[in-house]
Formats: sequence, structure tokens, C-alpha cells
Amino acid sequence: MVLMESAQKLKLGQTAPEFSLSGVDGKIHSLSEFSEASAVVVLFMCNHCPYVLAKLPAIKKLYDTYRPRNVAFVGINSNSNPDYPDDDFEHMKTFVKEQGLKFPYLFDDSQSVAKAYGAVCTPDPFVFDSGMRLAYHGRIDDALSPEAKPTTEDLAFALDDVLMGKIPKSNFMPSRGCSIKWKA
Repeated sequence: MVLMESAQKLKLGQTAPEFSLSGVDGKIHSLSEFSEASAVVVLFMCNHCPYVLAKLPAIKKLYDTYRPRNVAFVGINSNSNPDYPDDDFEHMKTFVKEQGLKFPYLFDDSQSVAKAYGAVCTPDPFVFDSGMRLAYHGRIDDALSPEAKPTTEDLAFALDDVLMGKIPKSNFMPSRGCSIKWKA
């Protein structure tokens, strides 16, 4: 595990890079399918990372809270590296079932989507407004290690602001997690 902190490649107000990726549900998903959402959370994640595993309860709570408010969630796994077999597509299917994830979980086998977004770690969330413009990129909360207990809900605060038509007060707060495992 290599610890990384997210960097800011996409700038506030930039349009979300389009994607078309295979989901564990057997369908191809693209960003445009979420065009009617009030906000979209694009979450770079993987199966094995202890930082992702520690955030799963918070991620599921966010989904359950904001999905009824027309917020779309999509998980993207860009760990396409043979040295990390737990993150392959077949293991993603098992992961979704075991963890009870309700949102699309997609495989970025070429790693081009992670590169377009500037994602470098897992978890690495991006929030886009209804116009698919970046409104927030950063941490889910202030618990920056798997064993830490959060005292803030940064992603929830950002979503609340976006849903009220505001720019989040903190539009970039670096996330921390495992590095995305790049192909050689």
C-alpha cells in the first residue's frame, strides 16, 4: 500500500470528462446517463484498499441520504494492474454483492478515466453540479486514516451546498488513501 493524497487537476467549474465503462451489472455506463441528476458523485475506489473499506459505511450512508434528493453516485475502479488481482473485474462483482453497494461500479481498465479526472488515490470523490461542472473534489470526511473517527462530513456539506445552488465553501480538501496502481 502506498499512501497518496489527491491532487487537483480538474479545476472548479470545469466540465466532467465523459466516460463509457463496463459495470459489474453487465451494462456499459456513461457519464451522460446521469444528466438529469441534481448532482453527481464520481468516486474512484477499489476493492482492497483499507481506506476505501473504512469509508464504505460513510459512502453507503451518503448514498442512502442523497439518492432520494436526485444525487447520482458512480464508483470507478482504475486499479488495472496484474499485481493487484483483488481489484480485477471478477472480484469487483463479488465486492459489490458482499458490500451491498447500490450504485454502478465501473472498471476503468485503460486507466484513461482516472487520468482525465486526475485521480491518484482511493477513495477520491468528485462532485459535479447539474451542469456537470466540478463543484467539489476531496475527502469524504476528516478521518484521514482507516482507524480514525471522523468529526466532519465534508462530502455531505459539499453536496448540501451544491443542492442549494451554492459553491461549496471548501471546494478542494485533499482525500487520502491508497495510490491507484498504474500499469507499467
